[in-house]
Amino acid sequence: MKRRVSVIIASVIIVSMLLVIPITHVLGNKDHKDHKDQIKKTAHNMASEIVSKYDVSGIQYAINDNGSITLSDSAGVYDKATKAPITKETMFGIGSVSKMYVTAATMMLVDSHKVDLDKPLTTYIKDFSMSDERYKEITPRMLMNHSSGLYGTHYGNSMLFDDNDTQNHDQLLEKLQTSRLKSKPGEYSVYCNDGFQLLEILVERVSGLSYTDFLETYIRNPLNLNSTKTPLDNFDRQRLAKTYFPTIDKALPVENANVIGAGGLYSTAEELSKFSEVLTGKHTEILSEKSAKSMQSPEYKKGVWVSDETNSTNYGLGWDAVNLAPFNEYGITALSKGGDTILYHADLIAIPEYDISIAVLSSGGSSIYNTIFASNVLLEYLKDKGIIKDILPDKTFEPPTQVEMPSDLLSYAGLYGTMDSTIDIEINNGELNLPELGGLIPAQQYVYTGNGEFTSSDGSAVVSFDNQTNGKTYLKLHAYTDFPGIGQMAMVTYEYQKLDTNPLNDTTKEVWKKRNGKKYYALDEKITSIFYLDPSILIKNISVDLDHGYANGTKIMDENKAVNAVEIPIMAGRDVFDLNFYNLEREEYLEIDGFSYISEDAIKPISGEKTSTSTIKPDGHARWYKIDAKSANQIMTVDVPASGGFAVYDKEGTIVNFSKASDDNSVVLPEDGLIVFGGNVGDVFKISLGHE
Repeated sequence: MKRRVSVIIASVIIVSMLLVIPITHVLGNKDHKDHKDQIKKTAHNMASEIVSKYDVSGIQYAINDNGSITLSDSAGVYDKATKAPITKETMFGIGSVSKMYVTAATMMLVDSHKVDLDKPLTTYIKDFSMSDERYKEITPRMLMNHSSGLYGTHYGNSMLFDDNDTQNHDQLLEKLQTSRLKSKPGEYSVYCNDGFQLLEILVERVSGLSYTDFLETYIRNPLNLNSTKTPLDNFDRQRLAKTYFPTIDKALPVENANVIGAGGLYSTAEELSKFSEVLTGKHTEILSEKSAKSMQSPEYKKGVWVSDETNSTNYGLGWDAVNLAPFNEYGITALSKGGDTILYHADLIAIPEYDISIAVLSSGGSSIYNTIFASNVLLEYLKDKGIIKDILPDKTFEPPTQVEMPSDLLSYAGLYGTMDSTIDIEINNGELNLPELGGLIPAQQYVYTGNGEFTSSDGSAVVSFDNQTNGKTYLKLHAYTDFPGIGQMAMVTYEYQKLDTNPLNDTTKEVWKKRNGKKYYALDEKITSIFYLDPSILIKNISVDLDHGYANGTKIMDENKAVNAVEIPIMAGRDVFDLNFYNLEREEYLEIDGFSYISEDAIKPISGEKTSTSTIKPDGHARWYKIDAKSANQIMTVDVPASGGFAVYDKEGTIVNFSKASDDNSVVLPEDGLIVFGGNVGDVFKISLGHE
């Protein structure tokens, strides 16, 4: 998926916005006479740089040129313990590149006249409904181009260790029944995983096959893609590249992204590059050339979008980009799709005109690095073939010269919101201060430099304000970031939306004031969930802006409800949510997307006795405990039932031990940390505390 869920998902969020700029300084032996060997050496040097500096354990890549694999190589290791190398047969999760398969599958049904992209989705999924009547306007096309208006992603129980539970898929329609839309369908495109989960269901309903069986019958078998699998397939999991996490000292169990349509496939670089020929119309026995062409149409132009400038995000059907930079600067149309799960990362770039594609897969790191790598190697390859003459240099910048700011720009000061936060933008003497933007641009001051633009101190980031056709005002970011040894990247996106103040009455204000700064802990996530490694998705920190009437970027409606307030195209407005608080047995709970969280006030300390137990109650909820002074620094040993597990965090929220990943049932308890137990109803955890 084109996400670590904060890691998933900060990764999945950043990469869709990327503008990859070529690098020219990473070269192999310049005196080597054989250009093909030179390109191979250049690629390997860059891959080795990624492995050595960017937390990547293994990377695999392949170029397909007119049906032949002309470059296939790797760097790093398959397994850190044995130092076994990556081979061309090593498999990786491909994350959101999986979206291209479910898009192709849907287009195959269009070819057979079983699906019309512009008929209501309810034509094909008759039990699809939402609490917002506008759902009836959603079409399959809108799912593919991210313009459906859906909130974003139901992440619950989707990313699991050694567990291919289909709960996320099976419950999606039920979860959506009580959900509303954040915008009118078709109004604008913003990245949305749920749309591709709905396409998976559409393929199943129309074809009468499970999605896994459909892929096998109509894509994998005809193309002999023997290494392209879903979590529901039976195959040798030892072929998957090992994955790692900084605080776990061994390889992790197998990752199952149980959101198959949105991000659940495994493959190899060679097979992914081979599949790209389907997407560019070279396998008309599978997908018609007409359908392949329609997938490449500039769908993003149909709605609200940043001005049409060089960018790496310009949605087609399934594709993140249908006119990928910097290839457009050479007069070349390149298509791109990136993807991130928590542990695997991928990128695919295809150039239909020349029937050339490159696929890059990795364990660790980010698809950002894969995208930069893929672009740079492909440019070197195009130069070698004589398709381009020279490779453009990196962008350079100078400190800005501040000029006098027109007074009318002061009207843009005020309250702005994005997913999960609000900020108050002040403009003083032609200067404004902004927090971190785009996940990569640090918090800093910007000065007015003319043409409605404010520029960072090094000149690499520019922000401005856009009044859009939907009546919204957005803070626009156009910025470049350097990755030492890899290259340069730019992003052009909307980051914030201007909001109106939402005055609260005294009673409502007092209730929300008490919630400000509190944490709420997820109860419904399976203990096999990879999210327990990085609990940012499992722990909701409530931040209330009492002066303006917002909480975590949502608009407060009454004492217990706040609703999404932003409609931001491209990426920053993805995965929004509502906050719904309720009380049960005098404890406060929070509900988001149909999943429950319990207030930190209800979390009790773990028993400090030498022996104790914790039991999963009939509601199946995870059991959270605080670590107080009585139990801190003691060794906790747990007799864990087969279906159960536990995780321990320090006071900063960093994982200390996760039994499902470490297979270690003993841990020294950190003071002011947390413990969570999970499993099946009735599971009993026998807990022993003691000193060395």
